[in-house]
Amino acid sequence: MSTAGTPQTTKVRYLIEAKGSTFTVWAFATGMLSAFGHNPTIAIPDLQGEIQFASDTPEGSSLRIVIQAASLAVTGDISAKDRQEIERRMHDEVLETDGFPEIIYECPRPSSIQKMGDGLYVVELRGDLALHGVTRSQPVSARVTVKGDVVRSAGEFSLRQSDYEIKPVSAAGGTVKLKDEIKLSFDIFARKQA
Repeated sequence: MSTAGTPQTTKVRYLIEAKGSTFTVWAFATGMLSAFGHNPTIAIPDLQGEIQFASDTPEGSSLRIVIQAASLAVTGDISAKDRQEIERRMHDEVLETDGFPEIIYECPRPSSIQKMGDGLYVVELRGDLALHGVTRSQPVSARVTVKGDVVRSAGEFSLRQSDYEIKPVSAAGGTVKLKDEIKLSFDIFARKQA
């Protein structure tokens, strides 16, 4: 069968840049004294990865993100002492970053992609999230903008820590603890590679 005259799909490789990208985790307190507890906000500053995108066949695009778990840092209006304690517990007891140093999300192709305008897409992903030694399918919705040499992708999703064998943190004898479900939001910046 001849492929003469059939256009070839050209995927363009975009590298994710941590500078210019934001990835945030929100955890929520529960329990008797939750009104007095903190709802920690956690920044993910150390992420890298790549997006492969073909404008003529965007359904063949792919995504891979790698996060260094030890880079997660508590942000917001919180005392230095509380910040240090929450970060210590997050790294040592919750994420166990010495044993599980990377968090990886891979999606070989979107489950759906809808073109909304010139260079603007709404994408549904169902990739694999490897977290704390457990890999599970994780749906993610994103708005993707392709403009010149840049791809921006923004969205949010939720996950349950127990799905990844993570025990939510508790403090003050269990009167303050974090809910199992956490919310994550992202605004990822990626630049075209030559």
